[in-house]
Amino acid sequence: MKKATHVDFDPQAFLAKVGEGRTVLKFRKNETVFSQGDAAGKVFYIQKGSVKVVVMSEQGKEAVVGIFEPGQFFGEGCLIGNTLRISTNTALEDCVVTAVTKTAMLAALHGEPKFSEFFMSYLLKRNSRIEEDLTDQLFNSSEKRLARLLLLLANFGRDDGGPQPIKVRISQETLAEMIGTTRSRVSFFMNKFRKLGFISYNGEIEVHNSLLDAVLHEKPQIQRD
Repeated sequence: MKKATHVDFDPQAFLAKVGEGRTVLKFRKNETVFSQGDAAGKVFYIQKGSVKVVVMSEQGKEAVVGIFEPGQFFGEGCLIGNTLRISTNTALEDCVVTAVTKTAMLAALHGEPKFSEFFMSYLLKRNSRIEEDLTDQLFNSSEKRLARLLLLLANFGRDDGGPQPIKVRISQETLAEMIGTTRSRVSFFMNKFRKLGFISYNGEIEVHNSLLDAVLHEKPQIQRD
């Protein structure tokens, strides 16, 4: 018999609680959630904190390919048949994460339309972000890629338009890996952005409207390589 759909089903409440096939886990800063090559059988949802995604090539070269924040999923490759993890995911800060088994995740997707819609919306937004990242990497300068990354990390555009803090503690080495350049270049660009008033440092990086304006209108302060 087909399971009845709960009209009042809340996807976020479902993901925040321990239940059948669901476990709430805590990870300390720099603790590994899973490693590249591990068996894949769970999907993870971040309640609190942030997670860094690193991929290692056969030659041993590492690259940071993403950062996940609260409200985002990772590890969903197991839903399409991936039996092994293709990346190493590490906590950038203390995290609270819900682990959902593949069986429980598929049951929720099939039995709860609201959850299916919630997850599909997330995947579509993520796919769009991946396409934008690829375009950015192919056609923009490293300086402009850094500017865009800072805006994304600050979740610019979600609030009132004032200076937005980057809540994730992220090193210049990590920023360099994410945009495909050197740490010294990132340091140079960050100092330049600060002098131009695009960003400020008050215990954390704050991103200003002027950086968004410079990126959108390609003002001469942000150069092409």
